Amino acid sequence: MSKYKCVIFDCDGVLVDSETISNAVFVDMANELGANIDLHYAIKHFKGSFLKDCVNHVSKLIDSEIPQSFEDEYRKRSFDAFKANIKPIQGVLGVLQNIKLPFCVASSGPENKIRLNLELTGLLPYFENNIFSSYTIQKWKPDPGVFLLAAKTMGYKPNECVVIEDSLSGIKAAVNGGFDVFGFTAHDLDNELDALATKTFGSMNDLLEMI
Repeated sequence: MSKYKCVIFDCDGVLVDSETISNAVFVDMANELGANIDLHYAIKHFKGSFLKDCVNHVSKLIDSEIPQSFEDEYRKRSFDAFKANIKPIQGVLGVLQNIKLPFCVASSGPENKIRLNLELTGLLPYFENNIFSSYTIQKWKPDPGVFLLAAKTMGYKPNECVVIEDSLSGIKAAVNGGFDVFGFTAHDLDNELDALATKTFGSMNDLLEMI
């Protein structure tokens, strides 16, 4: 019998393999402005973060204002890149097909991005009415708001849920909200998740046994 009653999945890097794609687009655009960063830098500093915080970070790097058009251009370029390259995280479809608990997705991204990436990877039918975005409440990880919204809407208390995350900011958000959180470490380049997560795992094939 599981100690949990509900599973809350992050989206990027947990359900869909989008982090490398989106960060590569961001690196290209930041470097066009003179930031001189690489993909490892971007994943370390920007993974799981609110886009405006990433833009402000780049603004400090180049000691200059970022053009107003940056966010719209980034969304356009990254959506095009997703359409060309995005795939589900290996093994996650088996998890969704066999999970016995209610589940949902809670992400820092805007809802149209979440829906696009779930649709492109064939995962949208599993989450159709259970999609929660930080943009709805204007609070971003490590603020726990989006996880609290997800839990409340699904009808559970934080201690009845487990969050599945792959970013340090997401792990912190779950901890800040009183949730247990399992850290997915397949792309944890600097081994940052072990110290904060309730448990960690490196393959989606291991997740069902853990919950």
